[in-house]
Amino acid sequence: MTKPAIAIPTLPNHPPTKPKGLVYLGNRRSRTLAIALLCFVIFSALLLGAQLVGTEGLEIALQNHNQPPSLAHPFGTDWLGRDMFARTLHGLSLSLWVGLLTAICSAAIGLVLGTVSATMNSKVDAVITWLIDVFLSLPHLVLIILIAFAVGGGVSGLLISISVTHWMGLARLLRAEVLQIKNSDYVQLSYKLGHSSLWIARHHLLPHLIPQFMVGLVLLFPHVILHEAGLTFLGLGLPPEIPAIGVILSEAMRYLSAGYWWLGVLPGVALLMAVKLFDILGASLRSLLDPKTSQE
Repeated sequence: MTKPAIAIPTLPNHPPTKPKGLVYLGNRRSRTLAIALLCFVIFSALLLGAQLVGTEGLEIALQNHNQPPSLAHPFGTDWLGRDMFARTLHGLSLSLWVGLLTAICSAAIGLVLGTVSATMNSKVDAVITWLIDVFLSLPHLVLIILIAFAVGGGVSGLLISISVTHWMGLARLLRAEVLQIKNSDYVQLSYKLGHSSLWIARHHLLPHLIPQFMVGLVLLFPHVILHEAGLTFLGLGLPPEIPAIGVILSEAMRYLSAGYWWLGVLPGVALLMAVKLFDILGASLRSLLDPKTSQE
């Protein structure tokens, strides 16, 4: 007589689930990456805005002068009938190109001086630290204007004055980062193993400095763009026939009292939105690249 077979209950085959913390972290990183990509796309469109809209809206059309915002002219027209939307896009594009060039130059100065200050002897470190303190102690806008006058003004004066007055914060940050890395155990062990300073800089310093440098470069953009607009608003740097944002706002001041509010309000709002865009892009890059905040 055979014994009846015992049925062994089988458990349902559930797929493995991820911990909730990892799911949240993945979703957060995905959202941050999506925001950074969206900001980069908008930034690219603003850079190429002058090529996208062309120069047709910049032509004088007196029959359309001082028209309020409409579907045909979203930002209205000015006293010469020029389309303010086209002028604003041209001005933002020019400001972004100037900001890109000066931010790269200023960030490069900060990278070189911050690294040299942390890696050289104490006398060089003291000189560079004193130089940073001197630049930070002076009124920022006044210093930019003085340097622009000292180098002769014009476009070159605008570029030089902005480039040499925005590197201090990044240099101080990179100096502290290099000092922290130099005193770490694995770098000291690399020295004892016989690795050269160049090998240590390439394998230990650069991987930590690149995220800080990229974030600092992006966060320089808002300051650079606002100071470029401020200088051109005061009549320094770019000539008045170029449709820069500062030039547009300066010309609009004469017509605001007559009720033509769109000549100054809408270009100003566009400038503020571009500045806020870079703040969001910089914060997103910091979350993605910085290992200290990417896991928070």
